[in-house]
Amino acid sequence: MKTELVDLSPTRKEIKIEIEPAQIRTAYDRISERYAKGASVPGSRRGHAPQSVVRNRFKSEIRSDVLRELLPDAVNTAIGEHSLATIGEPDVQLDNAEALERFGEESITVKVGVEVFPDVKLENYKGLEVTRRSRPVMEDDVDKMIEGLRDASASLQPVEDRTAEVGDTVTVNVRGKFVDEPDEEDITADDVEVVLGAEGVQPEFTDNLQGTKADDDRSFLVEYPEDFTSQGLAGKKVQYEAHVTAVRRKELPEIDDEWAKSLGDDFDSVATLRTKIREDLEKRSVSESDHRVRAEVMRKLLEAHQFEVPQTLVEHQTSQRLESVVRDMIGRGIDPRNRDVNWEGAREELKAQAEEDVRASMLLEQIAEDEKITVTDEEIEAEIDAITTASRQPKEQVRAALTKDGGERSIAHRLRNRKALDLLIENASVTEEEWSEPKSEEETKEEK
Repeated sequence: MKTELVDLSPTRKEIKIEIEPAQIRTAYDRISERYAKGASVPGSRRGHAPQSVVRNRFKSEIRSDVLRELLPDAVNTAIGEHSLATIGEPDVQLDNAEALERFGEESITVKVGVEVFPDVKLENYKGLEVTRRSRPVMEDDVDKMIEGLRDASASLQPVEDRTAEVGDTVTVNVRGKFVDEPDEEDITADDVEVVLGAEGVQPEFTDNLQGTKADDDRSFLVEYPEDFTSQGLAGKKVQYEAHVTAVRRKELPEIDDEWAKSLGDDFDSVATLRTKIREDLEKRSVSESDHRVRAEVMRKLLEAHQFEVPQTLVEHQTSQRLESVVRDMIGRGIDPRNRDVNWEGAREELKAQAEEDVRASMLLEQIAEDEKITVTDEEIEAEIDAITTASRQPKEQVRAALTKDGGERSIAHRLRNRKALDLLIENASVTEEEWSEPKSEEETKEEK
C-alpha cells in the first residue's frame, strides 16, 4: 500500500491511498470463496458453484465486502503512518471507480479527508498588559440594598378608606375571550394579583383597575404587543371581564434596629446591617473586577494568537451554545418553535463566539502542556463536591451522570484550563485605573 499526505490547511489534510492489485486479489479470492461455499446456483450443487459464476452472480455484494474489508484498515494504517491525531470520522472517497470493473487487476486509489488539531505556537503569553477597574461602593448603593430588603419585608394591608391607586395590589378573578379567534379556549384565572403601574403590567390593567374597590366589576380590551413574553398572548386582542376581590396597599416597615434584627441573627442593629451590606458589595465589586481582568487577559491572548481551528469542534460548540439558548428560552416561557425566531441567523452569530471558545480552549491546553500543569484526584473530587452542592443532588447521582458523559476527564480538562488561566493572571501586567461605567453596545458602535 502506498500513501501520500497532502496539506490542505493547518486543520485539514488529505491522504491519497493506493491499494495494490495483489492485496485486492487476496481479499477478492477469499471473499469469493466464502460466497461460493454458501451460494445456491442453478445447475450446481450447493457450495460447488464455479467461482466465475459466483463472482458474476454476486458481483456487487462481493465488491462491497472487499472494499468494506480493505478500506478501514487502509485508512487507519495511513493515518498512523503519518502520525495524525484526527478529529471525527474520515471522509473516504473512491478516486478511480473504473478500477472496480477490473477488480484485482489494477490498484484502487482513494482520497481520505481528515480534520486534525493545528500546531499551536505560543508567543508572549506572559506579561499581558491589562487594566483593573473596581466599582466603588457608595452610600447610595447601600441605601438601595436597604430599600430592597425593606420592600421584601413589606406587608399588604387592606384598603378600606379609598379606591385603588397606582402602587396598590388589586386581586381579581378574570375571564378573557380572544377577539379575533373566538374558537380559542377562554382565559380563566382566579386570585390574580395586579400591582397597578408596575413594570410588566399591561397599561390596560392599570388604567381600568384604578378607582376600583372590592366587589367591583370591570370590562376592558387588552391588545398585547407582538413581542409579548407569553407566546400564547403575543399579538392577540383579549376582552377581559374582571371581578375585584381585594384592594391592598404596600406597608413598608420602619428602618430601625428591631427591623434589622428580624432579618437574621447576624444583625443587632441597622448600623451592623449597613456594615454587612457594604462588605458584601465590596466583595462583589472585587469579584466583578477579577472577572473583567480574566476576560481581558483572554481577549489579549486571543488577539495575539490567531489560527485556524477545527470546524468539527466549532460546530459542536455552536450546538452546545444553541442548546443553552433553547433551555433559557424555555425557562423564560418562550416557545423555541416560534416561527419568528431566526435560528439560521442565531446559529451564525453563535458560531463566531463558538470559534473563539475553541481557540481559547486550545490555547489554554497548550499553555498547560508547556507549563506542565497537572490536576490531582483530590482536586477532581473537590470539584465534584462543588457541583453536588450547586446542583443540590446526591453526590453519587452527580458522579454517575458525569461518568456517563466522560465527566471526570471533562472536569480534569476544565480544571487544567482554569489553572492555565490563573497562571496568565499571576503573570499579567495589571494597571489599576479609576472606575468608569462600561459603555453600552450602542455607544461602542457609535464610536466606531
